[in-house]
Order: sequence, then structure tokens, then C-alpha cells
Amino acid sequence: MIDRRERTIAIAVAPGQPMFEVAIPYQVFFEPPPGVDAADWYDLRLCGPRGTRHATLRDPFVTLTDYDYDDLLTAGTVIVPSTPNVRQDPPAELVEAVRAAYAGGARIVALCSGAFVLAAAGLLDGRRMTTHWKHVDVLLDRFPGMDVDPSVLYIDDGRILTSAGTMAGMDLCIHLVRKDLGSRIANAVARNLVVPPHRAGGQAQFLAAPVPAQATDPGLTATQQWALERLDTPLTVGDLAKRAGMSERTLARRFHAELGATPLRWLLTQRLIRARELLEATDFSVDVVAERCGLGSAANLRAHFGREVGISPSEYRRSHRSHRHEVVTADSGS
Repeated sequence: MIDRRERTIAIAVAPGQPMFEVAIPYQVFFEPPPGVDAADWYDLRLCGPRGTRHATLRDPFVTLTDYDYDDLLTAGTVIVPSTPNVRQDPPAELVEAVRAAYAGGARIVALCSGAFVLAAAGLLDGRRMTTHWKHVDVLLDRFPGMDVDPSVLYIDDGRILTSAGTMAGMDLCIHLVRKDLGSRIANAVARNLVVPPHRAGGQAQFLAAPVPAQATDPGLTATQQWALERLDTPLTVGDLAKRAGMSERTLARRFHAELGATPLRWLLTQRLIRARELLEATDFSVDVVAERCGLGSAANLRAHFGREVGISPSEYRRSHRSHRHEVVTADSGS
């Protein structure tokens, strides 16, 4: 369980911000998903300019703020949704508060053009970061020398995290839940919001390229559910095609159109998600985890895990020990 300060998330609200990018972290962190105790959840605060109780976002939206920028200094995580205008200097008091919060030990998260606030605060110097692709030229013009990667959805560089635009901000927020509270709870958040969970990615610099878990085509949805209930068995594309009542070529075409991935890629992603959940929530050996997620052997699991996650299964388990709420042993049977 994370401690009181780490549970405190402050969203830095500024006049002129896009409503949607303020709403995304609010929606993710405001209340726990079904089945998660509120006592284990985050303490969310909307922080606006000093001396005000509201911030006028882009017309006609107004956000009430019970906290101000001074409260960023007591938060474990500060989220900067965006800057009102990428061609103008961000609010000086916001830049100052974000810089002070980082100096005080907070984790700083920029969604989309919020990266401009972090850049103005000097927090991105020497760091690999990202933002919305359409803002890259302006960012580099205003802050020369930034190490920007516009091809990824988000980058986790420890205490500084940045994301691309719009729904990439949702990806990054759910990544924070996964990092803090584990895969089980992050997947519960994703299900509650009806958005796809993340596939495995890097660790020190977590670059997410999600493979959606759910198709909209009823035929594919039923086939996916059937496969998810049998991840511990050696499924093939032929098995999936037979279940879907179509040829392997048609299945591959439909998977690509719906999910942007091949059937085998989707299946591997789901096996790795299951492996992560088992590593976090059980004391099963790596061999048992490999069997239960359908990767067969510990060697095979280590190979896929190392390539996709960047560390070994054992290292992953150690790094998530402190976040597990319930441990299931091999003797308990599930």
C-alpha cells in the first residue's frame, strides 16, 4: 500500500486549459473502481491559481478548485494537464509551483502540452520526453535541445512522466495506477472506464503501445473471451479461427482491422498481462506462472518477459512486492 503523501494527487488547473485533459486524470483518480477499498485509493485535489476558488477553462467550462498551487508542494504526484497556449509562456506561478513540488520530492506528470510547463520549469533538461506530435516543432523552437520522441504514447522517466495528446493521457494515468497499486487494480480501472488495459512495456522508460483487449465485432468478442478463459492451454491461430467460424486468413484480417494486431500478437499480450497479474498477486514459482499463462516453460516466459518488459519475471515480482494487497500461495489453489 502506498503511504498518505504518495496517495495524494494534485491536478494543476490553469485558466484556458482544455476541459477534456483536466477531466481525464479526474475521472481516473477521483474514485476507486468496484471492488477496491476507498481507504486504499488516492486523495485527489484540484489546485488552481492562488486566491481563487475556480479556474475558467476553455469556454464555457469552469472548474471549482478547493486547493491552490501551494498545495502542489504537499502532493506525492502533480499532474499538469496542459498549457493554455503553447506559443505563450505558461503562468509563472504555475511554473514556480511545479518546480518547487519537484524539488520537494513530488512525482511530476505532464499530459500533452503540459510538457511546456515542465520545460519552462527546467525539469526536462537532459531527459527523454514526449508530447503531442503537433506541438513538437513549437516545443523545440521555444526550448532548443529537448530530447523529444514524438512516436510514443508516453514515457516514464522515474519522477518525470510525459504523454502525447488526448487518450495517451488516459494511458499514462492508468500506468500510474498500475505502477502504484498493481496490474489487478489497474485492469479494474480500465474495465470500469471501458478502455483497453496496457500491454507490457519497458521499465525505466515505459513506452506503452497498447494492444486493445476487446474488439467491437461480436464474433471476435466471443472468440476473445473463449481464448481468455483458456490462456493456460496451447492455443493456435487455427483454434481461434475454428472457434470464430472463419478461415485463418479472414480471422487475421478482422483482428488487424479491429485491434491493429495479429491474433498471435494479441494472444501473447494477454498471456503477458496474465503473467504480470500472477507475479504480483501470487507466490507461484516462475514455472507455474509460465504454465498458467500458457507460455509453457520458465525459459519461454523469461524470454518474452525480458523482451517486452525489459526485466526478468523475478525482478518484476520483487519490484511489485510492496504494492500487492493479497498474496495467493500455490497451496491456496488460485
